[in-house]
Amino acid sequence: MAGLAVNIDHVATLREARKISYPDPAAAAVLAELAGADGIVVHLREDRRHIQDRDLKILRQIVQTKLLLEMSTTNEMLGIALDIQPDIVTLVPEKPEELTTEGGLDLFLYKDTIAETIASLQNSGIAVSIFIDPDPEQVKLAHQINANMVEIHTGRFCEATTNKKRDLAFTNIVDAVKFAHKLKLGVNAGHGLCYQTIKAFKGLNEIDEFSIGHSIISRAVLVGMERAVREMLALIKAL
Repeated sequence: MAGLAVNIDHVATLREARKISYPDPAAAAVLAELAGADGIVVHLREDRRHIQDRDLKILRQIVQTKLLLEMSTTNEMLGIALDIQPDIVTLVPEKPEELTTEGGLDLFLYKDTIAETIASLQNSGIAVSIFIDPDPEQVKLAHQINANMVEIHTGRFCEATTNKKRDLAFTNIVDAVKFAHKLKLGVNAGHGLCYQTIKAFKGLNEIDEFSIGHSIISRAVLVGMERAVREMLALIKAL
C-alpha cells in the first residue's frame, strides 16, 4: 500500500492570515501522525507566506515519522536544509507571483544547479526527491543526476476540465510513474489530489507515497484533522 505524507502548509496559511499564533502547524502534524500519516510535508518558501523558520525547527524536533521539506534550489534554502536535517528534501520550482507550485522543475534548464544541490544534501545524509512533470525525459534526467526519488506532478490531471484532457494527463502520469519505477527511483505523486481524484490511482502500485495537503486541511476545518487524515488513508488503502 502506498503511504501518505500530509502537507500542513495551509494550517500556517490560516494562521498567517491574521498574523497570530494559531492554528499551530506543529499541532496539526501531531494529529496527522496520530491518525496514521507516514510523513509530514512543509514548503518553506522564500517569501515565508505560510511556513516560517521557527515552524521548521519545531517540526524537526517533534515529527516522529519523517519530515519532508519542499524547497527551492537557492543557497539560503540549502543552508537551512543542511542545518535542520529533514529526512527528505523535495526540490521544487518557485515563483513569487504563483498561488501554489504550478509545475515541476525543468531539469533540461537547471540540471547542473540541481545536481550540485543534490550532491550537497546527500553528502549530509539527506535523501533528495525532485518534483517533476510527468515526462519520461524529466524522469531520465532525475535518474542521471542521482536523485533518490521523484515526485510526479499530478496537477494537470486533477485540474483537467474535459475527459479528453483528464485521460491524457493520467496517461502521462502512468507512463512517468512506471518508467521511474523501472529505473529504481522512489516514486511519489502529488499536487491537487483530493478525496475524489485519488480514486483514479487504483492499481498503480508503483507509487510509493502520495503527498496531499490542501484537500486534507480543507476537510479538517470541517471534520477535524484526525478524521480527515484517516478518511484519506482509507481511500489510499482501497487503491
